[in-house]
Amino acid sequence: MTRSTPRPSSVNRRQVVGGVAALGVGAPLLAACGSDSAGGGESADTPSGGSADSGGGASTSGSGGELATADVPEGGGVILEDSETVVTQPSAGEFKAFSSICTHQGCAVTKVATTIDCPCHGSKFSISDGSVVAGPASKPLPEKSVTVDGDTLTVG
Repeated sequence: MTRSTPRPSSVNRRQVVGGVAALGVGAPLLAACGSDSAGGGESADTPSGGSADSGGGASTSGSGGELATADVPEGGGVILEDSETVVTQPSAGEFKAFSSICTHQGCAVTKVATTIDCPCHGSKFSISDGSVVAGPASKPLPEKSVTVDGDTLTVG
């Protein structure tokens, strides 16, 4: 007597590709909308790197704690992904550095123009002092030290 083994339900290629694509897009979005369980009512979600919009003086760099002063546009800034830092130049020769992690739910900011912008929920921060310009974030970006030595900036 032979037993027939039930055939697994077949899945077509379109369903597999669609599922993989949904997972690739959905997982980062779910991570960005984490819970508010970390200290201070803010989440300590692991940020995902993003690309910066190069319009309006924004750029993203993989470099760590040093860059040329010429790399930071006046009235804008750059994002240093490796050190989770935003370096800005609010006015000529004035350089500021802040954490690039949004204080709302831990997403990485991805754009610097006239403000430092978080793509997850729309928070915007001042390039001058890291203060909240538009919520939902309620806390400013933490400031970091930045020193200028000639044409080189070092972020600590």
